[in-house]
Amino acid sequence: MKPVAALVPVLLVLFVCFRGTAAADTNDLVSTTEEFFLGFKDVEVVVDGVKIHAVVGGAGEPLLLLHGAPQSHVMWWELAPQFAKEFTVIASDLRGYGRSDKPRQGDYSKRQMAQDQIHLMAELGFDSFFIASHDRGSHVARRLAKDHPQAVRKMVVMDIIPATYVWENMNRQVANRFWAWTFWSQPYPLPETLMGPQAGEFARMSAGDDVRAGEDYEATNGSADAFHAMSEDYRASAGIDIEHDKADASEKIRVPTLVIWGSRSNTGGFDYPAIWEDEVENPSLIELDAGHFLVEEKPREVLQLIRNFFVEQ
Repeated sequence: MKPVAALVPVLLVLFVCFRGTAAADTNDLVSTTEEFFLGFKDVEVVVDGVKIHAVVGGAGEPLLLLHGAPQSHVMWWELAPQFAKEFTVIASDLRGYGRSDKPRQGDYSKRQMAQDQIHLMAELGFDSFFIASHDRGSHVARRLAKDHPQAVRKMVVMDIIPATYVWENMNRQVANRFWAWTFWSQPYPLPETLMGPQAGEFARMSAGDDVRAGEDYEATNGSADAFHAMSEDYRASAGIDIEHDKADASEKIRVPTLVIWGSRSNTGGFDYPAIWEDEVENPSLIELDAGHFLVEEKPREVLQLIRNFFVEQ
C-alpha cells in the first residue's frame, strides 16, 4: 500500500472526530466586561448577516483595537483601560474570532474584514478613528487604510510583513519561519483534520503565562468552527487578498503609520524598513527586543509608543 493511501483511513477517522467537536456558543459565554474590561460595555453589530462583537469604554477620540490569531479582543485587557483614560476604546473581535460569528462559508478577505470594522465604527457614530493592531488585525488594518483612508487618522501595525510580500518572497527559510501560513492555507479539510483536534490547546498557548486569557481563547477559538474560520482567514491571505493587493500595489498608504516589530519574532528576518517604506509614505519604524506577542511581552513599552504616536501633533 502506498504511504498516502495508508493515511486515508486515519484521516477519515480524525475528520469525523473533528467535525463532531462542538462549537462554543458565544452567546452563553460570560462577558469579558466582568473579568477583563471593568467599566466597558458589550456591543454587537451585524454586517451581511455576520455578528461582530466588541467592548467599548472610556471617553475621548475613538481608538479601534484589533487583535491577532488565535486570540481575540481579550489580548488588549491590560492596555485598554489605560488607553480609555484618553480615548474612547473599541476593542473588537474580527469575524471568525472571539465572540464574533464564525461563518463556515463566509468571506474572510481582509477587504471584507476591514468593512466589518468600518460598519462597527459607523454604528457607534465614528466616521474616522485611530487604529492599533497586531498580527491578523494588522493585516486587516492595512487593508482598511488602503480601502478607507479617510476613516483612519493614524495607524499602528505590530509585527507583520504585508502578506503578499511574504508569499511572493517565499523560500526555504521563510517557509520554515512561516510554517503556519503554508499549512493553514492548504485546502479544506487538511488543516482542520490534522490540527483541528488540538485547536483548544493551540488557542490557549497563545496567551503564554496569562491563564485567564488562555482559558477565554480556548472557549472562543478552540472549537471546530473556530479553527475552520481561522484557516479560511489564512486561505484568503494566500488567495483573494493577493488579488486585491496587486490591483492597488502602486498606491502607497498615506495614513500616518507606526510599525513596531520584535527582533526575536519569526518576522524579524525581513528588512522591515525597506518593505514598509515601499508600502507606506514616511512610516515611523521601531524595533523592540521581543518576540511576536509584543503586547504581552512589552506592555509598558507598547502602551507608551502607541500613546505618544497618537497624541503627538
